Amino acid sequence: MKIVCVGDSITRGQVSVDYVRILRQLLPLDIVENAGVNYDTTVGVLRRIARITARQPDIVTVLIGTNDINYTLSGVRAAELRKKWKLTEELDADRYRRNMRAIIARLRTHARVVVLSPPVLGEDLESLALRRTTEYAGIAAAEAEAGGAAYLPLNETMVDYLRDSDASGMPYRSGKMLARTAAAQHFVLGRSLDSISRGRGLRLTTDTVHLNSRGANMVAELIFGFVTDVARRTEGIGSA
Repeated sequence: MKIVCVGDSITRGQVSVDYVRILRQLLPLDIVENAGVNYDTTVGVLRRIARITARQPDIVTVLIGTNDINYTLSGVRAAELRKKWKLTEELDADRYRRNMRAIIARLRTHARVVVLSPPVLGEDLESLALRRTTEYAGIAAAEAEAGGAAYLPLNETMVDYLRDSDASGMPYRSGKMLARTAAAQHFVLGRSLDSISRGRGLRLTTDTVHLNSRGANMVAELIFGFVTDVARRTEGIGSA
């Protein structure tokens, strides 16, 4: 079985613990390909659908939305994303909805589609950024159901974990300083991403955006559970 994982820098796994690598370890008999692009949005995914389907996947997982949400939270990030992706209309919740609908529809003609809800931004449950991720999770869930895609509740899993933790969480930081210093510590000084995360008092992320091992394992385990369930049901049909 070939699984292609579509997403942004969280999927790319350079400044985030690589959940695709973890998934490969969990599924050694399957082909698991990384189709993550740094700074990607639903606009970018739509533009590269043909390149994704050219890989001839059996399953495509879609973990996208973090930068769409970033667009709505920071004027600076919005300007950067407008320039990078040459956006001609606002990248708001309605466009996220429409883009997810189109992504699912176009991918479903080639493969089984699995939509994951966007991960948390920050770890403060009361913050605007984290609450917005839950809003977008609702959009992702609705579009997956309407479009006949499977849905994996990553955001909900993360929120439940944070809610069960005693300590108050760090809110999302819209600037790039935390990410840049994490990258410098990791690539120059050789510190692990988990060590950086612990030093900042973070539980799921390294910089309030990218994932530590706990967050990455949540993604991998959700996908692994889905794939093994599909394989089990397929074997059952074949043996009937």
